[in-house]
Amino acid sequence: MLQYWLLVLGFFHLILFVTGLFLFMPKKIFKTTFVEYYHLFITHFRYLIIIFSVVAVHLIEVNILDSYFTNIIGVDFANNIQMIEGGVVYWFSQNWIPALIYFFVFMYIVVYPFTLWFSPLYFIITDDKKAIKTLAYGLLLIYVIALPFYLFFPVTNVYTFYGAESALETVIPSVESFFYSATTLNNCLPSLHVAMTLLIAKSVSVTKNKRYAYFTYFCAVSVILSVIYLAIHWITDVICGVLLAFGVFYLQKKFISEK
Repeated sequence: MLQYWLLVLGFFHLILFVTGLFLFMPKKIFKTTFVEYYHLFITHFRYLIIIFSVVAVHLIEVNILDSYFTNIIGVDFANNIQMIEGGVVYWFSQNWIPALIYFFVFMYIVVYPFTLWFSPLYFIITDDKKAIKTLAYGLLLIYVIALPFYLFFPVTNVYTFYGAESALETVIPSVESFFYSATTLNNCLPSLHVAMTLLIAKSVSVTKNKRYAYFTYFCAVSVILSVIYLAIHWITDVICGVLLAFGVFYLQKKFISEK
């Protein structure tokens, strides 16, 4: 079943990629030679190194470090958040509308990951140094700030905390065995989905491509709503994710050259 859904997800990404080529990419890309593409990748290679390094560290944290530190800490701070928020987010899991579940799961599982790899590809192909620099350093800062929280302040996601049904599993059976190879049940505060989707939108906004910028704005809003509606993140996680993103934007503007 998992292999089937991976093929389905791959198919959707292929469709989105082809659509993105015609809707968002400049027409000149079809005339660019392989040698020119090679030089573009070399030019932006240092930013790709930063992005891939952060991804590598994240996978190590998720698959190796997280369980070790969770056992040492021995506390689930979701209990504290639940005392503050109550069952506001949990309420959604008990009142789901099928059409909205499918829409938000699609945005969360398919469209959001698509923007994560398509955006740097777009920046490289269009030779937009400012945009890819914004993305690379923004990602680095976001993860450096978030990592201590993931290691020392474990917060279990909402549906797991309440023992509720997973919306992801409802729509895509067995997908969680794949999904949780890139995250954990208690890496919730701050929400990396929220911070990253805002960073993608911010990075695209410095380009001249208004069409793609509007698409990433729509994606950002949808992802933020999805993590609440699907009962994945606490409201506190979302607020902290927003604050983290805008805090990083401030640090970039103040300390990192835009040239």
